[in-house]
Amino acid sequence: MEVLSGVFLYLLGAVIAVPIAQRIGLGSVLGYLIAGVVLGPIIHAIFSEKEAEELMHFSEFGVVMMLFLIGLELRPNELWKMRGELIGLGGAQVGVSVGLIAGIAYLFGLTWQASIAVGMILALSSTAIVLQTLQERGLEGTRGGRSAFAVLLFQDIAVIPIIALMPLLAGGAGFDIWNMLPSAPKPKGAVWLNELPQFAKALVILGAIGSIILAGRFLAYPFFRFIASGRSREVFTAAALALVIGTALLVDYVGLSPALGAFLAGVVLSGSEYRHELESNIEPFKGLLLGVFFISVGAGVDFGLLSERPVLIIGCAIGVIAVKALVLAVLARLFKLSPRDFWLFTLALPQAGEFGFVLIALATTVSAISTMTGGVATLIIAVTMFLTPLFFIFFQKVIEPRLHEDLEHRDDDEIKHHGPVIIAGVGRFGQMVNRMLRAQGIETVVLDSDPRQLDTMRKFGVKAYYGDASRVDLLEAAGIAKASVLVATLGNATTQARIVEDVRKTWPHVRVIARATDRNNAYRLLEAGAHTVIRELLGSSVEAGRETLTALGVHPFRAERLARAFRQHDEEGFDELREFWTSDFASNSDYVARSLARSQQLEAVMNTDRLETASPDERGWEKPVVEEETEETGQAASTT
Repeated sequence: MEVLSGVFLYLLGAVIAVPIAQRIGLGSVLGYLIAGVVLGPIIHAIFSEKEAEELMHFSEFGVVMMLFLIGLELRPNELWKMRGELIGLGGAQVGVSVGLIAGIAYLFGLTWQASIAVGMILALSSTAIVLQTLQERGLEGTRGGRSAFAVLLFQDIAVIPIIALMPLLAGGAGFDIWNMLPSAPKPKGAVWLNELPQFAKALVILGAIGSIILAGRFLAYPFFRFIASGRSREVFTAAALALVIGTALLVDYVGLSPALGAFLAGVVLSGSEYRHELESNIEPFKGLLLGVFFISVGAGVDFGLLSERPVLIIGCAIGVIAVKALVLAVLARLFKLSPRDFWLFTLALPQAGEFGFVLIALATTVSAISTMTGGVATLIIAVTMFLTPLFFIFFQKVIEPRLHEDLEHRDDDEIKHHGPVIIAGVGRFGQMVNRMLRAQGIETVVLDSDPRQLDTMRKFGVKAYYGDASRVDLLEAAGIAKASVLVATLGNATTQARIVEDVRKTWPHVRVIARATDRNNAYRLLEAGAHTVIRELLGSSVEAGRETLTALGVHPFRAERLARAFRQHDEEGFDELREFWTSDFASNSDYVARSLARSQQLEAVMNTDRLETASPDERGWEKPVVEEETEETGQAASTT
């Protein structure tokens, strides 16, 4: 009941603090940490120290679930592709950071054993906070985000040898690893396991890893297929939780990190057809337990010790961040990360991590570090974790805008060739147009104001130039006076309309084809003088509707006819409504009334033809209808 009471208080704090933190732009992680700081005195007043530790261990299972879900998103071949960053970035970060932090600690008076122990404890970063924040802010797909994940994954693997090395720093090579973790219950197999020689223990560990791989490959698939056949979501959720908990218990039983074992299980199951179902069932539990974990970190801050030695603790926290940031910055340069990824990678990982709490308990138990050193290290970890969300805010609010400004201040490229077609905008729409024309041997001049997009396109052989296509002088430099067609595909509707208007006024011989994001934008472009307006979503939306009808059992021939009827009705309505359109069309009663009338006509239009509503078997259509469809296809193509 004590654990449930603590979880209740934590969740109540999260419900209040997290929405407020998100509303003011601090992010959910910092909201959880703040809630923990507020609830800390209450927790320590209500619960004993042992009960608070039990709650902390319970919440750490959120990290285990998070690693399992990350493993589900990866394939073994993707991990193999990451081997350079995993070993190069991760190995260098851990090794250099341990060396530097240990050296500084030794200079400040710690023994060489304690210095190395502190270096290993503080070199690790927070997997929970960093990955959660990267996902929240949509940065996990960037190269900086992927590089940060590679380092975190290597650190999680490095926990195993660090745990093995820690007793050696106190001269306790013969100590039993299970006795060094008093806060964790002793596994029942620990007695016989510790009586084995070292090579036998290694075989047991390899056997545990091999059993996870084999069970995931050959047993998990039929097991989940059997569970899924019962069509009980609750049982499937229970099976998913049992899988994660069982894997964590197995690897913990042989002395490995439960989070690492869960990650391995996730990777093994990443190719399963039940991957998405597993993910959707575990995700809510992961989110809640991670939130409880972050709150428990905030609640664990010892403000008494912090008030006694504020300069020492805050100074050491800043020093750890500075040292690790320096290492990360050097590695980012060596691996040639772009400026944006450089800053993201450097600011994401300089904190200490949650595994440090476990290592501190181990180090103090084997007397590798003193109790006071362990208390100070615990506060250093907590302070650096508190600062991490602020680093991400600094990155997105200060660094990114300045990088974007630097890119915007870049001088226009010198346009070295001309062609009959100028494409303003090299987004997805413009790229497709450019590829089609280039495949026909037609020279194009591509203009865009996004340097990063241009640099990407140039890697694929696209001749693209940086510059603001809305400027008349740039269009002149691009050779519009001798061009035949301008394809305007910019995302900003106002800029798009201004380009069309300027071109039609200054170079009336140029035919303007403009992309419209919606009907209102299309009318604006036609009003500005565009010869042809393409509504970018019309064709793909109609195609998606046709495919949906087919998937629901409608014969493909009938679905095609219905799609054509819909498109013809929409295009007729487009021309008709143009007569009533004004810039404030939503307040135009005539436009709204006519639009509603067209919508009411649509159902009748699509059901007038008996042939369209009859089933294929009722028609006996085979050859005659196919010939009629071919004729209609040609007619439709010529009139669209």
